[in-house]
Amino acid sequence: MKQTLLFLAQLFFLYLIYQGSSYIVSFLDLPIPASVFGMIVLYILLSNGIVKLHYIEVAASFLLKHLSLFFVPISVGLMDYGGLIQASGLQLLVMVAASTVIGLLVTGGLTQFLSTKKVQKEENYHEQSHSH
Repeated sequence: MKQTLLFLAQLFFLYLIYQGSSYIVSFLDLPIPASVFGMIVLYILLSNGIVKLHYIEVAASFLLKHLSLFFVPISVGLMDYGGLIQASGLQLLVMVAASTVIGLLVTGGLTQFLSTKKVQKEENYHEQSHSH
């Protein structure tokens, strides 16, 4: 019972973040999906320690474990666009492949940049603590 309530509370917290981001996106008329903005907000809250990982860990793990199920409606919806896919399938495939490669390159580059910056920051900290 306690685990169920914990799960529901965490799920509700994630839902509140999504609803808040949805409100902000519509209020400010931002050109970004509310779900993406919500993930950015959640990342900022987690990285600054405002929200601790254990506040959302159970619900987030459950949602990640079942993430593929969320794509089933999208896949079924593609069936309505069979004519479009048949007529422009190659162009769509090229665009999807190119955007995937660009996304991977940007993510990899950003990850390397941030990890290098973190290592440099740690080295500077150790140098400063040893020089005193």
